[in-house]
Parts: sequence; structure tokens; C-alpha cells
Amino acid sequence: MEKVSIFGVNIFNIDFNEATEIVKNFLKEDKIHKIYTPNTEIVMEARDNEEIRAIINSGDLIIADGIGLIYGSRMKKKPLKERVTGFDISMELIDIANKEGYSLYLLGAKPGVAKRAAENLKKDYPNLNVVGHHDGYFKGTHIGMKNHEEEIQVIEEINSLKPDIIFLGLGFPKQELWINEYANKLNSKLIIGNGGVIDIISGDMKRAPDIFIKLNLEWFYRLITNPSRIARQMAIPKFLISVMLDKNAVK
Repeated sequence: MEKVSIFGVNIFNIDFNEATEIVKNFLKEDKIHKIYTPNTEIVMEARDNEEIRAIINSGDLIIADGIGLIYGSRMKKKPLKERVTGFDISMELIDIANKEGYSLYLLGAKPGVAKRAAENLKKDYPNLNVVGHHDGYFKGTHIGMKNHEEEIQVIEEINSLKPDIIFLGLGFPKQELWINEYANKLNSKLIIGNGGVIDIISGDMKRAPDIFIKLNLEWFYRLITNPSRIARQMAIPKFLISVMLDKNAVK
């Protein structure tokens, strides 16, 4: 599989259809597969954090969730094919599960959110088997409390339900740390760290309108609807400037 290394993070150079085929094959195998969805902020953090960089690079599928990664790769003449978002591949996984009978577990977000997300999924996808859900407010590795009894209970519940797919929405870097620690101890076929996807499915968070998505302006929509995010949105221009100034940024 061809990869493009951006500040040491190895992004799979694939389009959405190729990503879909990869996850379909993952679900046919009797072992766990880890999916990470880095954006520009995550790549910049990983550039300076060897542990996080190694965790992301250990993934079985690493997709370019941020449009800045696409722009940065093009600037250095090593273009990624397209942006493949964690949200889009997550929704594709739901569709596959609904059609082919795979089961899903939702883990993350604030109390009550995963429950509402599960209820909405059952309404919209009548054949989807959502076997369980749990909020992200349990004590565990992601907050520096490895092997806490609450974490062990979550793992035991997941393994008793044997979900084919796990959505993990703890936010970066908590979800990456948790996946790295426990993926191989889970009785599942695929786990994806997908940030706010559970919040969007529940209705607690809105995604940008389609026109903003098509124009790769989701960041702008988030900025105008929530100006307090300006510090986070500055990550894209900072990232692109860093790419321009570093001849070895993209390989």
C-alpha cells in the first residue's frame, strides 16, 4: 500500500472507494484492525511526540481526515489522492453493517449521547445490530488511570457482546492511547477512533452543510458558527507554513 509520510505520519494514499474495500476486507478477517484518522492538528502534535507518532503509524488503516494534509502533500509534489474523513468512513461502516449483518458498539462522548446515537441508528438502519454503548466518562488509560476497574468493566462488556465494529469517540489523543493499549484485548474485528462522530449521530452536534463539505470549507463553517474555535482553525495555515519551510516535511 502506497503511503505519503507527512512529518513522519504515514498516511495511506487512497481514495474513499479504496478505503471502503479495505474496511470490508478487515471485517472478513478474524482479528482486530485499528483505524486512525489524523488531521493537521494531530499530525503537528505527532511531529513533536514520538509516542503518538508511533501509535498512529501502527494503525492498519491511516486516512487523511484533514484537508490541510491534502494541500500539504500537493505542495511538495507527493499528492494524496483525496481526503477520506473519519465521519464518511464511519457512516460507510454503518451502511456495510446494516446490509451485511455486522454488529456495532458505541464507546465515547458525554453520558447519554451514545445511547441517543444508538437509538437514532436503530431508527435509520432497521437491520443494524447495535449491541451496546457506553459513554466516555470512565476512568482508564486515556486519563492516566490504566487498568482501573471501570475500564476493565467496559472491556469485559465489549468482549461479552463481541461487536464486529467499535466506534471510539474520546477525542485526540485519548482515543489513540486507548486503542493502542487495548485493541488486541478486544473481541472485535475493527476499531476506529472517530472523534465526534457519535455526537453527530446522536444529534448533539451538527456537521457542516454539504456545500461547505464539497468545497472543503468545513473549517470555515465551524469558525463562523463558533468563533471561539479560531485558535484551533489557525492550525491549518500554521501547518502549511511548516510544510513550506521544511524540505523534508513530506516524503
